[in-house]
Amino acid sequence: MSFANAQPMNTYRSVYANATDDATPHGLVLLLFDGARIAVHDARVQMQLNAVAAKGAAIGKAVEIIECGLKSSLDLERGGKIAEQLYSLYEYMVQRLTLANLRNEPAHLNEVGQLLAEIEGAWRQIAPPVAAPQASSESRIPAGGNYAKA
Repeated sequence: MSFANAQPMNTYRSVYANATDDATPHGLVLLLFDGARIAVHDARVQMQLNAVAAKGAAIGKAVEIIECGLKSSLDLERGGKIAEQLYSLYEYMVQRLTLANLRNEPAHLNEVGQLLAEIEGAWRQIAPPVAAPQASSESRIPAGGNYAKA
């Protein structure tokens, strides 16, 4: 995977400052998924606490990771239909996050968290057979993306 601009790499670095130095492109995408899921989880917690500013900041971070990291790293020319579908799905996630923020709707956060977990799981399954450092399999978020029990 090559990036046409530096934005995805900058987003990777903002999610995991030191982890990007030795990570493969595949591992960098895993870091983005993990960062987006953590931000969505944090938004849900902040929503439950009625912490409006913190909720907005967490949702903003998730949107930035999805828009500037995951979506920007897609190669629509070489990726074909899969890249186009992921692009549309990432746009949908951003819309749902925006609605979650505006309407204070945890169901939208749960939906985005589940979608991210499913795509991340598929991404993990296509890992290249290289012994390179990857995103930690331990996350603050359950692998199944069970956001309802935050």
